[in-house]
Amino acid sequence: MAGHSKWSNIKRRKGAQDAARGKLFTKIGREIQVAVKAGGPDPANNRALEDAITRAKSANMPNDTVARAIKRAAGGDAEDYEEILYEGYGPGGVAVMVRSLTDNRNRTAGEVRHLFDKYGGNLGENGCVSFMFARQGSIILDRSRFVDEETVMMEALEAGADDFQAYDEYFEVLTEPANYHTVLRNMQKMGYAFEESGLEYKPLSFARLDDPEQMANMDKLLDALEEDDDVNAVWHNLEDTDD
Repeated sequence: MAGHSKWSNIKRRKGAQDAARGKLFTKIGREIQVAVKAGGPDPANNRALEDAITRAKSANMPNDTVARAIKRAAGGDAEDYEEILYEGYGPGGVAVMVRSLTDNRNRTAGEVRHLFDKYGGNLGENGCVSFMFARQGSIILDRSRFVDEETVMMEALEAGADDFQAYDEYFEVLTEPANYHTVLRNMQKMGYAFEESGLEYKPLSFARLDDPEQMANMDKLLDALEEDDDVNAVWHNLEDTDD
């Protein structure tokens, strides 16, 4: 169930991204700028920048757009953004974590709180749900592109992965946080392209929503958060009940 939920989330985001690609590129551009300011313009020596460039490639962001974002940040012309992690509960007590990159924390906090309230949840204090998640590296491959499960699994483990999970529509390669970038690089050298990749918060347990209204509001909350200009990632522990 949880695996199916993850793929549904990816496809929902992809659909929204296709409809608003300019907004997606803006968000990735912010990540690139923050990474360059923190660690310099060379992705070989800046893991955060390497991650942002990998996401840009997954989103088909033009190389010249990526290069301009790096150059702008390296030249000191980019805006100042800070990363803020919000925690709260969605409808029915579903745990939600929201990562934002913002140049105005008061604006972003107010908007995130408004969205939680609007759809039957509530924004909480730091630490209120993070204990329900574990930090983990995740690399997602579309199963329709890499059909030989055994080969993908063996090569992922050879690349240094800690675990490999196969679902109906995708494969997920899991790593310890400290080993994530090594695995990512090794699999890129093997010729793999990824649907998504990154260090994320994996739920340790799942919440189930059987009430149709709560489920509808949860979907609306996730969509609204992911569409917000200041939000770059959303994680939750909702179990998918679709068969």
